[in-house]
Amino acid sequence: MLFLGSVITSIRKLMNIHINSPTAMEQLGSTIAGLSFPDLRIHLCGDLGTGKTTFVRGFLDGQGYHGKVKSPTYTLVEPYAFNNLSVFHFDLYRLKDPFELEAIGYRDYLEHDAILLIEWPERAATILGQPDLEIAIAISENGREITLESKSDQGGALLANYAKVHKK
Repeated sequence: MLFLGSVITSIRKLMNIHINSPTAMEQLGSTIAGLSFPDLRIHLCGDLGTGKTTFVRGFLDGQGYHGKVKSPTYTLVEPYAFNNLSVFHFDLYRLKDPFELEAIGYRDYLEHDAILLIEWPERAATILGQPDLEIAIAISENGREITLESKSDQGGALLANYAKVHKK
């Protein structure tokens, strides 16, 4: 199946997708945004430069935000408010201690009807807990290899809807 310059190789609780351009990464983010709902936690894993923030840019565009998207590397979190939804973009790359999340009130973000997009979640795994959806991004010879893995019923529902939307 072809999708926006991508190839879906399997569909279950785990999906593998090949992305061949930054535009396709943004389109993936936008598509996932259109299928998302409040109280969803998405972890974005991958080395520097793999496209995590590019995915977030597409996700926010899919929610209707068309301004500049900056990675909150120094502030840890960047909030985005929409009509009936908030999206919080976390970048934990510079986190020195997982308990820094407690200092910025991370648990308060969980009380909102919000979507949390978290880059570098492995830096605070003990605080964050399990996501609903984990997106692992790796550089490949011809682009990026993306693994979408549901970690909860909510993540499974999102992946099932994604599979329906992109079934040919």
